Amino acid sequence: MTATRVVAFGGGHGLSASLRALRRCAPELDLDITAVVTVGDDGGSSGRLRAERGGLPPGDLRQALVALAGDHPATRRSAGLFQHRFAEVPPPAGGLPGAGDPARTGRGDGLAGAGAADRGDGLAGHAVGNLVLCGLMELLGDPVAALEHAGAMLGAVGRVLPMSCEPVGIEARVRGVDPRRPDEVRTVTGQHQVAVTTGRVESLRLTPAAPRACPQAVAAIGAADWLIFGPGSWYTSVLPHLLVPELAAAVVASPARRLVTLNLASEKETLGLSLADHLAALRWYLPELKVDHVVADSKAVGDPEPVERAAESLGARLVLAPVAVTDGTPRHDPAALGAALVPVLGADR
Repeated sequence: MTATRVVAFGGGHGLSASLRALRRCAPELDLDITAVVTVGDDGGSSGRLRAERGGLPPGDLRQALVALAGDHPATRRSAGLFQHRFAEVPPPAGGLPGAGDPARTGRGDGLAGAGAADRGDGLAGHAVGNLVLCGLMELLGDPVAALEHAGAMLGAVGRVLPMSCEPVGIEARVRGVDPRRPDEVRTVTGQHQVAVTTGRVESLRLTPAAPRACPQAVAAIGAADWLIFGPGSWYTSVLPHLLVPELAAAVVASPARRLVTLNLASEKETLGLSLADHLAALRWYLPELKVDHVVADSKAVGDPEPVERAAESLGARLVLAPVAVTDGTPRHDPAALGAALVPVLGADR
């Protein structure tokens, strides 16, 4: 029996939840999983490495790899290492080592040379996996080869690919960034700034406007049985894939069935956007997109009628299931989401 080939699109915690859910389905359904990950991150550790070293921001790629890591104790330990984040090292008691030593600081005022490097601040905030991926990409000169090597280190039960082999920028036209001027529309630049904007996103674009897609991602889409979008930050993790012309064309042309997993709650970037609006945004950025199933949490949906109508406008059937964690926080439970996906992904055409 041939494995069912699934391609999941996204980034960050949303894609991680989707991949963990798919892993739980994998033994029962014989899934061959590929993650296609956004490469627009410019905040935190990823943003620092991108600014200082160039190349792809590694954070979302790292999270996808860890979500697919194998279950052997050694690979689980490696996954934990990839997620380990260096804390800031406080200066030792009695002052900074070497302060006031002209031979150490290179100047006589005792102010230079004993700062960030001596305190360990150069590593503070970085995840180990980000540094490993950055090193592998520099060593191998090919982000896909670097991700394959990292996947082997983690015993990954799937493949992680970037949506483009070059980093991209994200820009949004946002209304009401300044609450004193609610009707003013401004351009907000950078994935991080778009993600935390307090206004309403009216349009989204990438820079460059037409980045080249990762060829292996295009091939995976063409060979897929299922394409899965969401959950995740809609404007910064899900929709960017539809703005890469080659990826968008591959999605439209693919014979695969398509599934959308909706979020549980609005984030800052989607404040005021209903779940039905999330589906409408997919169609706005890719009018030719057809969807087969929309999976949503029964409690998060509330009145299902608007979401059902929005799903039907994409050609999809709405599937309601309890997919949230039980502590009340707006997070998907991978086990519950996996249980909801099994009958959908396992159904005959």
